[in-house]
Amino acid sequence: MYKVHFENRFILISPEPDRLQKYGLFHKFYDTNELYKIIADFQADKSITAINIYGPDIKHIWKIFRIYFTEVGAAGGLVMHISGRYLFIEKKGKLDLPKGHIEKGEEPDACALREVSEECGIMGHFIVKPICPSYHTYSWEGISYLKKTSWFLMAYDGEMIIEPQVSEGITKVQWLFPDELNVIKGNAWLSLMDLINCSILR
Repeated sequence: MYKVHFENRFILISPEPDRLQKYGLFHKFYDTNELYKIIADFQADKSITAINIYGPDIKHIWKIFRIYFTEVGAAGGLVMHISGRYLFIEKKGKLDLPKGHIEKGEEPDACALREVSEECGIMGHFIVKPICPSYHTYSWEGISYLKKTSWFLMAYDGEMIIEPQVSEGITKVQWLFPDELNVIKGNAWLSLMDLINCSILR
């Protein structure tokens, strides 16, 4: 199953219809041209909150889906402090996690460690394990991009620094306990809440 975010809307690709969830539309995959029309219509019509595209050969659907976009890679970290708090940033008025584009020749784990240091000012954090990746789309100069962000759970026992990297548009750095996260759902991207539910609140 693949979930691709279009800001706070999404397309879910699954082998069977996901009847347990509420979607705007269900589409069974038939051919490439139809799939690309569905994507284009979804991009244009912001009133549709979610679509479920399904078919038995999910790997084939996912391959065709990705060809529609220009792919880019990013990586980021969910940092857990020894105190039990987790590191979050605020960017564009939304709660988020530190992340950034993978540079040429850079491995995703190295990128994630670097971005956390640059955006939040901490050092000495280390990777515990990879966690579920996320996918989202954006358009720039008429090109539609599909960004895969590789996420890593990290551990840290140093000072809980709260100085944001203002040059990157980060307005706040904060350390939150898991029981504080439900309170901020309205101030976070849907993709972030999916990651939190997958990693912290399960």
